[in-house]
Amino acid sequence: MGSGLKKWKLWTPAVLAAVSVLMNIISRFCKPFSDFYVNHIFPIWVETYGRLTGLFPFSVGEWMLYLAVFMVALLAGGGILYAALRSRLSEKLKKGYRRYAFFCYWVFGIVCIIMMLNCFLLYQVSPVYVRFDIGGSAEKEYGVEELSTLRDYVVRQANDLAPEFQRDERGYLLYEKDLEEEAIRQMKRLGEEYACLRGYYPRPKKLFLSGFYSQQYIMGYYFPFSMEANYNPQMYITNMPVTMCHELSHLKGFILEDEANFIGYLACVDGEDPLFRYSAYLSVLGYLDRDFIKAIGEDAEVYLSHPQISDTVAEDRMFLSSEAWEQVEKKAVLPTETVKQAADTFLDTTLTLNGVSDGTVSYSRVVDLLLQYYDGKLY
Repeated sequence: MGSGLKKWKLWTPAVLAAVSVLMNIISRFCKPFSDFYVNHIFPIWVETYGRLTGLFPFSVGEWMLYLAVFMVALLAGGGILYAALRSRLSEKLKKGYRRYAFFCYWVFGIVCIIMMLNCFLLYQVSPVYVRFDIGGSAEKEYGVEELSTLRDYVVRQANDLAPEFQRDERGYLLYEKDLEEEAIRQMKRLGEEYACLRGYYPRPKKLFLSGFYSQQYIMGYYFPFSMEANYNPQMYITNMPVTMCHELSHLKGFILEDEANFIGYLACVDGEDPLFRYSAYLSVLGYLDRDFIKAIGEDAEVYLSHPQISDTVAEDRMFLSSEAWEQVEKKAVLPTETVKQAADTFLDTTLTLNGVSDGTVSYSRVVDLLLQYYDGKLY
């Protein structure tokens, strides 16, 4: 009995890691497997574990991440000391380190299965236009005419909304309502139209080390370990509504960034709150404008013949205000350029390994989804 228990303790983490790899392989070759999981199993974690972590006023996932960094550092540092001073260490210290290493081995196995179930597996599900009808056709080729119509529509909507808001003496937009509750309300409203978006939504949580995330130009974060939607409280307020809805969409199994961008846009654009509508238009304006410029061959004359983005809208598209950037740089431990480069490399690698061949460039594919969505509405 004791021998069997010992073997179980020894092999279980390795089995969990192996099962994770096997599930990844199956999901890449069997789309129905991934779709069944995301439609019927994944929601259980949000409705149970997500409700539990949602009770905490802080981001559980963020602190779990910092704990993981500490554990890895302790394991590595302890391993170096163990190897260098082994002959001089007491048996008690040696045994303590071996137990800690074994504990980390178990944590590794659990992390593997959690990341597979709550993140990596979601990359292999059917695309959003298959999971629910967004109109148009995924096979249809959209040209400059449709792109320019959509781009001009978004520019006009943003320009019209910009003067509606109360602002301070610096021109910064003022807002007093509860953004987090409104984001949940808008996602639930969208869920009335699309069944796969129904169910429980935890309150979006602020990231504690917002300065560090600002250096990475991160607006929000989904933590698979805690089933939480997080956002950067330092960013300019026009980014917050669509970012919250974007992160909440990950909790419904939409892990691809272009699809989360699209769902965040849909959740905000038809809301009653003008800030949410404004946030939706601003979130896609850059993608549309860039693709439009590319489509017309960077022809300045053609570009100027279309509606221009107002100065106010251009300013409201900022990530952080100048004052916020000053605070970030003042408290920064590492140069922002270094942090940003490392973060981009990590994210690009993660996306590529999960089958997103174009890495972070995939974010801009939201334009394709928007062209499909507005087919029959604008053109």
